[in-house]
Order: sequence, then structure tokens, then C-alpha cells
Amino acid sequence: QLQLVESGGGLVQPGGSLRLSCAASGFTLDYYAIGWFRQAPGKEREGVSCISSSDGSTYYTDSVKGRFAISRDYAKGTVYLQMNSLKPEDTAVYYCAVSMVFRRCVLRNEYDYWGQGTQVTVSS
Repeated sequence: QLQLVESGGGLVQPGGSLRLSCAASGFTLDYYAIGWFRQAPGKEREGVSCISSSDGSTYYTDSVKGRFAISRDYAKGTVYLQMNSLKPEDTAVYYCAVSMVFRRCVLRNEYDYWGQGTQVTVSS
């Protein structure tokens, strides 16, 4: 059974950093486009960042550009989201997702498998 597991969430003060991890069981993430999404209370889920399988190209939503960085560790089969300079508005449940179709990733909710999410809370 294909499963994605996110980890690394938690409570952090404004200006702090967290690194989220996305790992898979039942398959390896190395060959697929991976997206990170988030959903805050009362809001729709939004795409935060993604990394393509074709050329490793990365994309970010405007609100996190310059603060977040997505990367892959092929040796560990893991995708990371490094989040720096965190703001209270970054508070949300963060999900990773994998596409079995896209080679060039997109920040739309059109991925095939999703993790259960990890809570990120930015508060003083």
C-alpha cells in the first residue's frame, strides 16, 4: 500500500525555522513530482512548493518565496521543505503529495497520493 508520511511540524516563534520531511512507504519518491500544500483553519488548501521529477525544477507560491526551500535527498528517498523566517500566517497543516502523472510539478490540488499532514504553528 502506498503511503506518505510527513514529519517535522511543531510550534515555533515568529522568525524561526522548521524543516518538514516527506517519506514514502511502498514506493520511492525519487521518480515523481512532489508537492507541499497547506491548509489553515477556515481556508482552502493551497499549494506551497513543488519539485519536478523531470528536471528537478522547483516552484513556490509568492508568499513563501525567499523563505522556503524544497529539496530531495535521493539517498534517503525523502523530500524536505525548509521553512525559514516563519510568520504567524504560515500556521497550517502541511501536506505532501505525489503525482504519478506530472513530470513537471504544479501547485494545483491534482496529486494522486497525500499524506496525513503535520501541524505547523507559528506563535509567540
